[in-house]
Amino acid sequence: MSLPNSVGVYGGGRMGAGIAHAFLLAGTSVTVIEADEAAAAAADGRVRDSLTKAAERGKLREPLPQVAERLTVTTDASALASCVLVIEAVPESVELKTSVLTRVEELAPEAFLATNTSSLSIDNVATSLARPERFIGLHFFNPVPASELVEIVIGSKTSADLVADAKEWVKALGKTAITVTDSPGFASSRLGVALALEAMRMLQDGVASAADIDTAMTLGYKHPMGPLKTTDVVGLDVRLAIAEHLAKEVGPHFEPPAILREKVAAGHLGRKTGQGFYTW
Repeated sequence: MSLPNSVGVYGGGRMGAGIAHAFLLAGTSVTVIEADEAAAAAADGRVRDSLTKAAERGKLREPLPQVAERLTVTTDASALASCVLVIEAVPESVELKTSVLTRVEELAPEAFLATNTSSLSIDNVATSLARPERFIGLHFFNPVPASELVEIVIGSKTSADLVADAKEWVKALGKTAITVTDSPGFASSRLGVALALEAMRMLQDGVASAADIDTAMTLGYKHPMGPLKTTDVVGLDVRLAIAEHLAKEVGPHFEPPAILREKVAAGHLGRKTGQGFYTW
């Protein structure tokens, strides 16, 4: 099984750009769809900057211009018509994801569809799809180029053949796949958010500083990054949305602490705004 020769990514933010980067490095042509010209220009710059950095680190198997030539960024979603696989990477909203995927299914009826959601139910997102057996969750991790993991989420109607193909795609990207059934937060978000929320409560209660809490996990448990710094990288707003969803679906132990709500309300969203639990 080789990678699809043409992949679409709907949404060119940090995650979408990272997904595009991964497929481009593996030899695939990638079409990124954005909402307007300004967003498209930003997405194009994001992917090209990432490719340039990869070239500087010696990570490209081909000359940079040859890799970049396979990238198309546009506002015209009809450009997805010839894609074999389309991955949506829009914000964590069932309504938004459903709307995007329904539109993509109409424009690219032969494509396999995937969502990059980190916590939303695959089956809920698939409710409006005519061919839910061709739909799967591909949860990439931030930053995508450096992350070695992809969580494959299997919906109740996802075909076994698509699951097998998805495992091979992830392997071809040079990453490792885990497979989980459709459940709130899957495996990664449920565990990661639980740890992060407890770290926030500890910070809020004055148990220790953010740096010391994180060091406890990086040195004591060999985590590559502490839970508070990870939250800054993921985005406090993203973590808040996931925690609220898990509190509703799983239980009150996922209720977001006041410190998280306060920082999000203040616009301190982590690395992307320059301020979160750390100053960037």
